[in-house]
Amino acid sequence: MILIVSHSKDDHAAAVIGELQRMRHPTLLFDTARYPARLRLSQKLEAMRTEFHAVCDGERLDLGSCRVGWWRRPQAFALEPGMPNEAAAFAYSECHEAVAGLWHALDLTWVNPPHLDEVAHHKPYQLRVAAEVGLKVPRTLITNDPLEARQFVVQHGADRVVYKTFLASEACWRETRILRTKEVELLDHVRLAPVIFQEFVPAQADLRVTIIGERMFAAAIHSAPGSYSADYRMDMDGASFEPTSIPEDVQALLRNFMRRLGLVYGAVDLRRTPNGEHVFLEVNPAGEWRFVEERTAQPISRAMAEHLVSLDPPAEYDHAHETKAVGARRSVGIRRTPGRGARHAIPSN
Repeated sequence: MILIVSHSKDDHAAAVIGELQRMRHPTLLFDTARYPARLRLSQKLEAMRTEFHAVCDGERLDLGSCRVGWWRRPQAFALEPGMPNEAAAFAYSECHEAVAGLWHALDLTWVNPPHLDEVAHHKPYQLRVAAEVGLKVPRTLITNDPLEARQFVVQHGADRVVYKTFLASEACWRETRILRTKEVELLDHVRLAPVIFQEFVPAQADLRVTIIGERMFAAAIHSAPGSYSADYRMDMDGASFEPTSIPEDVQALLRNFMRRLGLVYGAVDLRRTPNGEHVFLEVNPAGEWRFVEERTAQPISRAMAEHLVSLDPPAEYDHAHETKAVGARRSVGIRRTPGRGARHAIPSN
């Protein structure tokens, strides 16, 4: 059985679950946002045997029957309303310790291993690893020192430097921006929080490379004529998408990069320069692909489902095909499967 850590409104999880259902493979959707208020988790140890189970909507589900985990979109825990702040902080910390330990205690092959996924999200680390494996990386400065920031801008020139955030959310989203001359006077504000500065890399196309195990799906993205060329996301409807290929030597470097990070899945952003170089920008270990899949017809959701199944060899499953949902706001079916021997949580590549 495949454990998917996400929620029922995640369109990526829904697409992969749909593919898994067509493949008649058992799946369990696990929504951490229902814990602990509406979801019960228990780990029971007796002698040399450990059992893991969840109780959701009165049904007991055996987590030990899962052999593969997809670390997709874990959500924040939901505590009982009305708790005092101090008690809520303590309860949340205890929930985190219990659930974080669960991911390590379950004998799962992960895509991606949660602890490696967390580390790989950090841009300073992934940029260093990318450079070490031989990928071309833009000249970069990460700092909260205004003097360092000004020296970097002087070295490269205003309008030839971009700046970006470490993280983005729907509530606080920032595109990659070109530093304008009139903004140089604002550089003193970096003392308030660190900023990522990079040399501007001209692009013949932006590339989104979705990596699943040994498979790569590359798409070339061209910003709409006259639109903001530093970040195609500013005009997604006007941008054009097409499948493309990348040189074998760049593919080899990307595979080595993924191995160094311990990742099985990643959405890599590159820039293809007018002279044909491929420049690494970042990898998102939980990056989205549906916007590419919908525009290029590349079968990425199918590939993810196939990869998950490849890590979960057939067992003596019953013939009725359904899917369990733990903590999802709507059930997508129920299916029980027998457990199997332990598997170590290691990257497939």
